[in-house]
Amino acid sequence: MNTSPKYFIDPDIRKAETLPSAFYRSDTVYEELKKKIFARSWQLICDTDKIKIPGTIYPFTMLEGYLNEPLLLTRDLEDKVHCLSNVCTHRGNILVESSDVVNNMKCRYHGRRFELNGCFRSMPECEDALSFPRPEDNLSSVPFEIWNKFIFASIAPKLAHQSVFKAVSNSLEGVNAGEMTYEPTRSRDYLVRCNWALYVENYLEGFHIPYVHSSLNEVIDYGAYTTELYDHSSLQLGIAKPGEECFSMNEVSPYYGSEIAAFYWWIFPNLMLNFYPWGLSINIIRPLAKDLTKVSFLTYVSDNTKLDKGAGAGLDRVEREDEAIVEMVQRGMQSSFYSTGRYSPKREQGVHHFHRLIAQYLNNE
Repeated sequence: MNTSPKYFIDPDIRKAETLPSAFYRSDTVYEELKKKIFARSWQLICDTDKIKIPGTIYPFTMLEGYLNEPLLLTRDLEDKVHCLSNVCTHRGNILVESSDVVNNMKCRYHGRRFELNGCFRSMPECEDALSFPRPEDNLSSVPFEIWNKFIFASIAPKLAHQSVFKAVSNSLEGVNAGEMTYEPTRSRDYLVRCNWALYVENYLEGFHIPYVHSSLNEVIDYGAYTTELYDHSSLQLGIAKPGEECFSMNEVSPYYGSEIAAFYWWIFPNLMLNFYPWGLSINIIRPLAKDLTKVSFLTYVSDNTKLDKGAGAGLDRVEREDEAIVEMVQRGMQSSFYSTGRYSPKREQGVHHFHRLIAQYLNNE
């Protein structure tokens, strides 16, 4: 019997009420989100540099601490990339424990071997087994896609990857940007004491910028800040104040002539792609508990000369300011006197859109 609550977010933002505070406190909802939203979404795994060489195997856990799905990327000897289950089909042992360059894969529990494409190869002491091997003895293939240099995977995708990321690609058409290089010294993780959805909601509106982020407000034109909504994503455009760092774009760009300081892309449910003139800051939001979230900042730089300028400067300070406010909101969600709020029709279209998607996914069986 399904006991998970139902949610209604009025499509008219002028009348709509937010998700109730009980959503953020519910153990049932937290568990339901795993299979109804996160298992059906595209999750960023890594960039292609992790599997550059034929023969490379790269194990990972999808949303460690939440989904905890053991998976594996391989590049076979024919230079083809695969995403596979990282669980041996004999007795369920984790097959690959660390990255390596190999000709095939061998389980160290009982010696079962697999080709780099996941096909069963051999198994000791099984000469007398009937109807063996079966198709089930191969490693399961997992849907994955490569977008630019980034690899995404999904356990059971609801939507085609291209349909989700097409709008992102279109927005970057005509933007003059060089090759991006991962910068580990500018990348880090943050632990935030709040429900993951509260962190996402905070990201999805520029409403709080003048009140929470004084340094960002100095370089962003708050009055010109806009939000564009797409099916499973949204884009916030940060317009630079006069004299501040902005993108160089040519005539084919849909934003040609605008002084854009940042493209803030959100991909449902938990990915942010923040494009600045210096490169890309990726935020991956990982639920660890209903009141604890891990936020990973991954930094890719294309122009070092523009670092620490404009909207893309001081990201650590902005993050700490965001943490402080969303942790206060988390405390507020425990109140006996608060249930739902109202949206600003002018400033909170992104939050309204996010809540409607959550309700849609959770309400469907």
